[in-house]
Amino acid sequence: MSMRIDLNADLGEGCAFDAELMSVVTSCNIACGGHAGDEQSMRTALQLAQDHNVAAGAHPSFPDRENFGRTRSTLQGAELEAQLTEQVASLKAVAEEVGLFLRHMKPHGALYNMAAQDAGLSESIVSVLLSLMPKAALYGPPNSILESTAKREGVRFIAEGFADRAYDVDGSLRDRKQPDAVIHDAEVQTEQALQLAISGEVDTYGNQRIALPVQTICVHGDTPGAFEAAQSIRRSLEQNGLRICPPN
Repeated sequence: MSMRIDLNADLGEGCAFDAELMSVVTSCNIACGGHAGDEQSMRTALQLAQDHNVAAGAHPSFPDRENFGRTRSTLQGAELEAQLTEQVASLKAVAEEVGLFLRHMKPHGALYNMAAQDAGLSESIVSVLLSLMPKAALYGPPNSILESTAKREGVRFIAEGFADRAYDVDGSLRDRKQPDAVIHDAEVQTEQALQLAISGEVDTYGNQRIALPVQTICVHGDTPGAFEAAQSIRRSLEQNGLRICPPN
C-alpha cells in the first residue's frame, strides 16, 4: 500500500488563486471573519471545495483583520471562545446552505502558534470545536500542547507541516519577523514537503534535522507563487509514490 498525505491550503482570505489551488489540494481551511473573509468569500470558497471534492474546514483566528491575525494577542478564556464561536458558526451556517459538511478546524496565525505552547488557548480551541463541530478533526502542529489537549479530549488530531515556512530547532515555525522565515523558492518548498511526507523530518533554520511527523502539508494561499508551488509539490509527492487524499 502506498503512503498517503493530505495537501491543504488556507483559502477564502482574499488571495487571487483560490480557484486554482482548489484544483490541487485535498483539503482547505476557510477564513471565517477573524483575520479575513465575509459571507460571500466563505460561500465562494465552500462552493469551490464542493465542486472540486476538497475537504473543507474552518480557519478561525484572533479577531485581527488589520494584522491578518498574525499579531500575538492577550485574548483568552470566555472572550476568546465567544469570538471563535461566532466565526465558526458563521462558516458552518453557510456550509449547511451549500450542503457541505465541515470536516476539520485549523486555528490561524498567531492563535495557531500560541496555542502550540499554551494550555489555556488549546483548551478554548478544543472546547469550541466540540461545541460546534463534535465530529470534526483538529489540524495543528505536531508534538504540541494543542495536540495533547485534543487527544485528551477525544478529538482527532491531524499533525500539520508547512512547505513554505522555515522551522526552528524546537519544531516551531520561525517567526515571520525573522530572516528567511518564509520559503519563496518553489523547488525548496517541494524538497521540504517531500522530506516531511516521506521521512517525517525537516531541516531547520541552521540545518539541524529534527523529527516532525505529519499527516498533512500546508501551502499558504497568500505566499507568492502558491499555485505553481502547490502543483510542483503534488506532482513530486505522487512521483515518489504518495497518495494525495484527505485524512481518513
